[in-house]
Amino acid sequence: MQLGFTFSFLLATVLLALSPNVEAAPVKRAGIVTLPLKRIHQARNDVHPFMLLQQHINRGLKRYARMTGREAPSDLELRAHIHKRMYIPATGPGSRKPAVDKRFNRSGGGKGKNRNKNAAAGTGATNGTASNGGAGFSEVDLEAALKGTLAPAGNPTADNSLGLDIEANDVGYIATVQMGTPPRDFKLLMDSGSADLWVGGENCQSEDGGDCGNHVFLGSGSSSSFVDTKQQFQVTYGSGAVAGDIITDDINVAGLDLKAHKFGVATQETVDFSSNQTPFDGLMGLAQSTLSQQQTLTPVEALSKNGLIQDAITSYKISRLADGKNDGEITFGGLDQTKFDANTLVTFDNVNKQGFWEGAMTVSVNGQDLGLKGRTAILDTGTTLVIAPAADATAVHQAIPGAKSDGQGGFTIPCTTTASVALTFGGQTFDINPQDLLFVPVDQNDLQGDCVSGISSGNIGGDAEWLVGDVFLKNAYFSTDVTKNQISLAKLV
Repeated sequence: MQLGFTFSFLLATVLLALSPNVEAAPVKRAGIVTLPLKRIHQARNDVHPFMLLQQHINRGLKRYARMTGREAPSDLELRAHIHKRMYIPATGPGSRKPAVDKRFNRSGGGKGKNRNKNAAAGTGATNGTASNGGAGFSEVDLEAALKGTLAPAGNPTADNSLGLDIEANDVGYIATVQMGTPPRDFKLLMDSGSADLWVGGENCQSEDGGDCGNHVFLGSGSSSSFVDTKQQFQVTYGSGAVAGDIITDDINVAGLDLKAHKFGVATQETVDFSSNQTPFDGLMGLAQSTLSQQQTLTPVEALSKNGLIQDAITSYKISRLADGKNDGEITFGGLDQTKFDANTLVTFDNVNKQGFWEGAMTVSVNGQDLGLKGRTAILDTGTTLVIAPAADATAVHQAIPGAKSDGQGGFTIPCTTTASVALTFGGQTFDINPQDLLFVPVDQNDLQGDCVSGISSGNIGGDAEWLVGDVFLKNAYFSTDVTKNQISLAKLV
């Protein structure tokens, strides 16, 4: 199946595109605690790749506005971005193309079309000649994206660690936490870009009518330790929103008991959360509690305050499906020394005053510094893409051979690119694996043609701040320390 859809089909996908997917620690005791993470995904073979890109850009723009205290773009503006994406050219990225034979034989030999045929006519200028050194978009990732498959985790590599299941092609991260009395398992999205913990309540209602889907819910009917404080909360994310009651109940994070912890149960959810296709029951925000809409401690801060872990530290190893390692994890109270090269570990100050995790950085492509001075990046596990100011995103892609602008904030790059985009924090340079730059193929039938770039531009209100999501974070060990207000990064092993 290919992604060169007709205009009428694109029109039919607008309603889907206007509702993007939700993509996506600490205590005083010796040792650290690690939770398993699960990838989240909803198959997107029903949405054109450039509309899918705009969904993720829109979500990032809303998150970024919230992070920086700016006014978020209106729904009308976001819809306008989607509508612009409907006008797909007759040729070039996103155009309708004739059917082709099966891409690969069973041994993996290529049978795809020549990449240069796809790149013949783009909507923007082409930068140079593309490299042919890359293998193209991973067929494993494409199959996982279309089927939403779940790859089981391998064995943990450290004490107090749990494995990570990978959902689809590296989209979102979920840990299992026990809540209530008797304790039951709840799947929670792990999000370093927010600071509220919530799960669906037993009386939860969806915005489109009916209940909140096939999820696990918490309330007095299922937990004898559940207490409603009669206070209310509301949280709006880049995609989706919830509202409900602040309660206290017992939770268990990787064997650590927090008695009467204060958090939220949602009585209302938008379809982004209430859909049966959403594979998590709630969300755990792991920014600093100064951001909390509930005005409560995050679980990691509560664990630290109660002496259950050494420090209020949360650490992330975000793995990718294509590697076949299935070794992702989230660690509370310290760093898992088996996951990174200690000689590359750098620690730097968090420059964000609101409670997000933001550090100073520089940018290079193929070893050449782009000369972007005074830049900072918010590191957010809840964002898939890297979103940069327009001039910066253009500068990056001008340095990537074969890159093209779509004229609307997005870019395409050759699926075979070997370009090395790198971000430097604290004097340490971290290369982004070229395969992580490939968001989706423009044409599913040509995995060596053009791919939508995982680095996009957005009108975010500032010319020096970036929003850096999983495209980058899969390439570094990422750790945050609430007490010291510091961020650490290291190269993975």
